[in-house]
Amino acid sequence: MNAAELYLDLLKKCLTRYLWEDDLQPFNPEEYGSTLKKKLKSEVTTWLNDRGIELYRRSPFNREARELGRDWPLNAESMIGLRRLENLQYCIRTIIEDDIEGDVIETGVWRGGASIFMKGALEAYQNKEKLVWCADSFEGLPPPDEENYPADKIATWHTNRELAISIDIVKENFKKYGMLDERVKFLKGWFKDTLPEAPINSLALIRLDGDMYESTMDALNNLYHKLQPGGVLIVDDYGLPEDTCRKAIHDFRTSNGITEPIIDIDGWGAYWRRDRLVSHPVLV
Repeated sequence: MNAAELYLDLLKKCLTRYLWEDDLQPFNPEEYGSTLKKKLKSEVTTWLNDRGIELYRRSPFNREARELGRDWPLNAESMIGLRRLENLQYCIRTIIEDDIEGDVIETGVWRGGASIFMKGALEAYQNKEKLVWCADSFEGLPPPDEENYPADKIATWHTNRELAISIDIVKENFKKYGMLDERVKFLKGWFKDTLPEAPINSLALIRLDGDMYESTMDALNNLYHKLQPGGVLIVDDYGLPEDTCRKAIHDFRTSNGITEPIIDIDGWGAYWRRDRLVSHPVLV
């Protein structure tokens, strides 16, 4: 490997804490006991969190789970695993080699790891033009809008405080890796509010990580028409067992006549390349 590839390999393993083999996981009451016990443990956990006390459980480091993004790293900037970061590196390299016009964006950035990696890859491949857009509420996920998006009625991510990472923390994470500069742009708020007016002219890569049907559809409706031919659409949550994101993807593709093949990454993430011009997406 050349210096750029070695740097990006190290960056991936740092962002996921793959090198540290940490053995602590955030405590999730939903994983334990009956419904009543889960409720009681959830209330106790909330009471402790409100007082600045967080619970964790010890779990032997699982190398395969960290590669596939199936565990929840305690301190890592990214939970998507090495395989999806490797795919992201491939996609960044491809759009640069193929001279695809436009910026890159991630919708749903959590602690910023994948967005940091996108900026690192652009730097490693000596691209000085593309901007990195980071779209997130920076307050966690929204409660499900069951009336307008019934597919989200099973969604409970809005109750998970671990997903509510402030914009200041994300910016500090960018700084730690030397990646925060004028080419990194932040869109703070719900996607339905920020993406329609986002000052983005064209995109070479879109990375969706919104988990929910509504969040996925908001991003697609407002961004896909800006994705240039040859550009890449990555779906982090395509394999979620809840089948919220995947349903949004298939509904959007069907409504807009998108037939480019969906390519699996790791049994969870997936992507496709836009290979032709299509009309402006119809809102669904």
